[in-house]
Amino acid sequence: MDTSALPKAVELAGRAARGPRWQPGLPLPLHSEIFAPAGEASGVGAALALAFDDLRRNCGETALDQRSVLWVQDARAIKLAGRPYRAGLPEALRHRLVHVAAKSPEDALFALEEGLRCRDMAVVVGELAGNPRALDFTASRRLSLTAEKHGVPLLLVRLDATADLSSARMRWRLASAPSSPPRWNTAAPGRPAWRAELFRARAHLPGEWILRDEPERLTAQRVATPAPDHGDLVRGPGARSLAAL
Repeated sequence: MDTSALPKAVELAGRAARGPRWQPGLPLPLHSEIFAPAGEASGVGAALALAFDDLRRNCGETALDQRSVLWVQDARAIKLAGRPYRAGLPEALRHRLVHVAAKSPEDALFALEEGLRCRDMAVVVGELAGNPRALDFTASRRLSLTAEKHGVPLLLVRLDATADLSSARMRWRLASAPSSPPRWNTAAPGRPAWRAELFRARAHLPGEWILRDEPERLTAQRVATPAPDHGDLVRGPGARSLAAL
């Protein structure tokens, strides 16, 4: 039996099972997590860009014209990243934003869950700092089930946190990236951009992109991931690998 084609067949089967590679325009799952550094404001910026792109493409402009956006922060997240500045928000969001400043992670999780129960919300965005004990797998599962039951998407931004157990359907590691120069005035600030690594998703393969918040749409440029260098383990024909010692 020729087994030379088995690894390729297994890879193709895995790709088919997980669906197409992610790209803007595909529907977002109802519970996503974004891990980002606290000092950049990149996490919540990307969360809003992903949410708005999803709403525009899959729900229509009326999703934002008629429904509100809930933004929940715990006290430590506010201290690290600051409160929302309405004048700097997208125009469609400025008068639709409901901001909740929670004293503790427990209060923030309660506010997030209550927001997900409200069908008048277009999207719920949360910001929690670090790895609070209250955000264990059980709490994460409650958020997933509530979002799926009521059909309100949740994007939870984890500031200066490490990836732990979670039921989130899509998980990103994200940091700011250089902006493209403006078309008319090269001295003006460019539009937001992020380097984003999708490291867990039930429907998509992992990958890395440069995301750019262009007018009316979100764009994504694939970042090639270099193959691992095994030069220290296998040195060439006739050489002995460390695994054989």
